[in-house]
Amino acid sequence: MTSVTTDISLPADWRDFWALTKPRVMSLVVFTALCGLLAAPGSIHPILGFTAILCIAVGAGASAALNQWYEADIDAKMKRTANRPLPAGRMDRESAFQFGIGLSAFSVGVMGVAVNWLSAGILAFSIFFYAVVYTIWLKRSTPQNIVIGGAAGAFPPVIGWAAVTGDVTLLPVLMFALIFLWTPPHFWSLALYVKPDYAAAGVPMMPVTAGQKSTRNQIFFYSWIMAASALAPWALGMTGLIYGIPAMLLTLVFLALAFSVWRNPAMETSAMKPEKRLFGWSILYLFLMFALLAVDRMVLA
Repeated sequence: MTSVTTDISLPADWRDFWALTKPRVMSLVVFTALCGLLAAPGSIHPILGFTAILCIAVGAGASAALNQWYEADIDAKMKRTANRPLPAGRMDRESAFQFGIGLSAFSVGVMGVAVNWLSAGILAFSIFFYAVVYTIWLKRSTPQNIVIGGAAGAFPPVIGWAAVTGDVTLLPVLMFALIFLWTPPHFWSLALYVKPDYAAAGVPMMPVTAGQKSTRNQIFFYSWIMAASALAPWALGMTGLIYGIPAMLLTLVFLALAFSVWRNPAMETSAMKPEKRLFGWSILYLFLMFALLAVDRMVLA
């Protein structure tokens, strides 16, 4: 792959390295990992718990840095990513690559030595999955990139759980499933209103390859499957009413917004088109669902 820029005119500073970690995305990763840790049975020393969450955060930053290292050419063609450190010419690709590899080794190594090697192994696999399976293999080759690649962002609560228990049982698998099935409607709603960016960059996102109607259909379909996974912990008796009732109401709102996207016959031009409403709600939805699950489990314990 050719470099985006051959003349690095501006030196990178700490803010550029921080930007490589995608801190806004990292915040959701850290939160779901923390909820997985808090929901787990048993206890963990606060210092080890902090270390586990720190390692997960650093691992997420490593994945993001490697993603931007590989996708510098794509980022340069998209308005919302053109000012990132690499396409903007503030950093060379080798520095981004070394930064990502260094963070990966640090996060996995510290997690293994300080916490346990199961959580470290899952963390290592999640970094590999995002950087190699999703970024290098899937993203440029198939419109199902988000569906399969969504697994990368679904690992943090499993890692948090494993950090406490040293094992993986059904509830962390359901947490994984919720994020995994949430990812397609979340990202495809974004892709619907930034379709020109993806088209310009040659990324085969669903709206570009299959069109808006098919994308809206799939958003609605995946929203229903996600709803089932969201309510499964309550239905299976793993959580109580603190999670169950609010989760049902929040999920109904999600489905209502997905329905408005599905029935939208043409892309609206208003600032609050259905796709934007669903995308915005989906972020808040996941935060609230995991917060409720963690609180419910702590109260039940």
